[in-house]
Amino acid sequence: MKKLSWLQKNLIFSIPVTMLFALFYGYFNEVNYLKNLIIPLTFLMVLPMMITLPIRKVFEGGDIKVQLVTQCLNFAITPFVAFFIGFVFFPDNKFLAVGLLLTGLLPTSGMTISWTGMAKGNIPAAIKMTIFGLLLGSLLTPIYINLLMGADIQIDMVKIIQQIAIIIIIPLIMGHLIQRTLIARYGMAHYQEKLKNQFPPISTLGVLGIVFVAMALKAKIIFHDPMLLLDIFIPLFLLYLINFFISTLIGKIFFKRGDAIALLYGSVMRNLSIALAIAMTAFGKEGADIALVISLGYVIQVQMGAWVVKFTDQIYGKADAPIAEQVMHEGIFALSESNTLQQAIQLLAEEKINSIAILNESEKINGILTLKQAMDLIADDTSINAALSSLILQKPLLMDIKQPISLIAKEMKRTHNYKVLITNQKGQVKGTISSIDILEFINKPVPQ
Repeated sequence: MKKLSWLQKNLIFSIPVTMLFALFYGYFNEVNYLKNLIIPLTFLMVLPMMITLPIRKVFEGGDIKVQLVTQCLNFAITPFVAFFIGFVFFPDNKFLAVGLLLTGLLPTSGMTISWTGMAKGNIPAAIKMTIFGLLLGSLLTPIYINLLMGADIQIDMVKIIQQIAIIIIIPLIMGHLIQRTLIARYGMAHYQEKLKNQFPPISTLGVLGIVFVAMALKAKIIFHDPMLLLDIFIPLFLLYLINFFISTLIGKIFFKRGDAIALLYGSVMRNLSIALAIAMTAFGKEGADIALVISLGYVIQVQMGAWVVKFTDQIYGKADAPIAEQVMHEGIFALSESNTLQQAIQLLAEEKINSIAILNESEKINGILTLKQAMDLIADDTSINAALSSLILQKPLLMDIKQPISLIAKEMKRTHNYKVLITNQKGQVKGTISSIDILEFINKPVPQ
């Protein structure tokens, strides 16, 4: 898993190396058999991505304006920019133009959320942009392809719709069910801390596999015409550059810093994984041409995302003071007051955590049992079968999700309580922040 995580965190290297290896492998070997791997690799790429998608975030309001503007850019401007660039640069190869159009049609990716976080943008808004973009892209992609390219190439609308259902809708439903099952079985805190981060590296393996197949299938053509890569790279880079300038300009004029950054990554970043999957499954033998364009998009997209993070302060100004929402761990480890001290000790040990919340019969937090308290109780020969309701618990420290981290640190110092429960505007506990979390956040390396 560590090796897969390295690949995921270093796409800037892993994608080009995979493409280079695929070119040589495809040139010296017969690779038609690789087509049989397309569907399995597609599910390997898409399903883990869907498992971690927090669909419930869609129902949280508060940022309607930036959501509407983002999707307007994604579906009223970018597809037509991509179509026009493809029309100009690929007049004799309509399938390369389709590749550019598919790149422009499917907005956002899992990295949209990550890049937004690194740039200290509005992460909840970025999450919603990712979900809305995925759903709208699923509905509108077959319509746009038929409308814009139907006169130039034969479009099998039924097949495209079927493949979108297989590639997006079915994994989306399966992923959500798996996510809910994991949360019901292990709890939100365990899911967020221990399980959620296991899935993106698996998805990366699928991405690299699809990129490998796409490049290997076109290897002989590329070796005979190496300028083809440059011919594709220039219009693709132009598409990203135009999107960047439009999104940046609109963000700086109409939105605050956090929303502007989410807008940028929600409209410039493309869901290349889904685009690749559609290209390789819905367009038959011409799918390799389309996938070649999309594969090169990874090279540009990862580089652009990293450079924008580096120059975020110069583009949008300095970030506001960090707030609880940026640092907290979603979910809490909790037990009912009817549970025993032994069960609390077991949870503390298994999860390697410093405290747990104790809930009363109404599922409200009655108090906190810390690791230190548990050790003191053992030292005092307290029965491990004692009900948690019989223990003197630490009073929970509750703070609002929008509170500055500096204020939370001061409250920790004042109360000597170094784990805080974070509540939303409705007073519902959404997560926790410990002193270690604050130190790790402050010590987080600044992108170079």
